[in-house]
Amino acid sequence: MAIDSIKNFCSISPELATAGQPSENELREIAASGFEVVINLGLLDPKYCLQDEMNLATSLGMKYVHIPVVFSSPKEEEWQSFSETMDLNRGKKVFVHCAMNYRALVFVALYGQAKLGWPREVADVHAKRFWELDDVWSDFIEKIREKFETNS
Repeated sequence: MAIDSIKNFCSISPELATAGQPSENELREIAASGFEVVINLGLLDPKYCLQDEMNLATSLGMKYVHIPVVFSSPKEEEWQSFSETMDLNRGKKVFVHCAMNYRALVFVALYGQAKLGWPREVADVHAKRFWELDDVWSDFIEKIREKFETNS
């Protein structure tokens, strides 16, 4: 099994990938592929997550960070926490996921624009790779962009 079989898998660079919720076997493949950090933006809802992802990830030698983002109401503080986590793990191989790779795509797209020098157009294409943004997420993106575009 290859990690690119994970639901909505997206390899952004050799050091960064996003996807929907991995299974236990897929999480093992993520570790075997050299990922050092797992960032989970999903909720701890048994319908959408592994029973004990944190312990499995750490037992496989990966750092695990959970930043729960309610899909219907993403918060600026959650994006800030994500951005700080990404900054702290620069130079490491990072795997970001949520249930369907919608939240993960948006957060990584914003990070790419804010910190990695992606043009706005590239970030927009990335954020919409697997879904059409609704008003909640379009507004969230603009709100976050206002913060970092006025600070640059």
